[in-house]
Amino acid sequence: MLDEGNQSAGTTFILLGFSKYPHLQVPLFLVFLCIYTVTMVGNLGIIVVIRLNLKLHTPMYFFLSHLSFLDFCYSSVPTPKLLEILLVEIRTISFTGCIMQFFFGCAFVITEMFMLAVMAYDPFVAVCKPLLYIVVMPQKLCALLVAGCYAWGFVCSLVLTYFLMSLSFCGSHIIDHFGCEYSAIISASCSDTHFHLMLMFTISTFNEVCSLLIILASYAFIVVTIIKMPSTGGLWKAFSTCASHLTAITIFHGIILLLYCVPNSKNSWLFIKVATVFYTIMIPMLNPLIYSLRNKDVKEAVKKLIKTNLLCHSK
Repeated sequence: MLDEGNQSAGTTFILLGFSKYPHLQVPLFLVFLCIYTVTMVGNLGIIVVIRLNLKLHTPMYFFLSHLSFLDFCYSSVPTPKLLEILLVEIRTISFTGCIMQFFFGCAFVITEMFMLAVMAYDPFVAVCKPLLYIVVMPQKLCALLVAGCYAWGFVCSLVLTYFLMSLSFCGSHIIDHFGCEYSAIISASCSDTHFHLMLMFTISTFNEVCSLLIILASYAFIVVTIIKMPSTGGLWKAFSTCASHLTAITIFHGIILLLYCVPNSKNSWLFIKVATVFYTIMIPMLNPLIYSLRNKDVKEAVKKLIKTNLLCHSK
């Protein structure tokens, strides 16, 4: 198994990307470059604002800063290569580069999946046990939850990557994708990939089901608590606490579940590529907008930071 993987180490893949649409190469490059720039500025901006504003040093914003870091990281895994292959004629990537891209991309996506699940625990405590919030959500517990998300994400990715490296590749070495996505790499292999597909299906299903169950359980308790609330003001406050997170998880899990439903055939590769663009490039851009535009504390912190900088420059 490892001998086959060693033989594949010198393999070079050709990434087709969106090369079937040559007239769209430059417009797509400009669109993706703008999205990537907004993603970088938005996510780094949220991290800086949270770090500089003491009012935002709470569990919710601690989780949000890590969500922004993950968005920054996993958007930076496929996007630079995507931008490159939209401009150059020779769209190649080495076997090592492909494996590294998959490893980090997979690790960050799984970590984000569980980070969103962990973030559901915060509104659950805030709505269901508001008086015990500080006791139930100590800093040490928050750090452990975040560390657990990263650890699990990298363990899952390491397992999948290890077995990917056992594959042998022959023939054209063409990957009909803009990045090294698991099913795209599998389709380029001439080895028996039944076990690899089953492994991916098992890990993906387990992670998706577990993360969704955590989220659904948290929101089930939240809904029950909200129904019992006597005042409309309390109802609105509870809803506003959950709105941003609900929007983020709906988009993230909605696209992943949509990809689950698409058959892995040549006819569906364009749809898979477009859907992958959404969850690797669009979602990292949308998350900072969702959490900043709908969040009063973040907006106030940004305004305060801008005013402070303007005053410093005016003196």
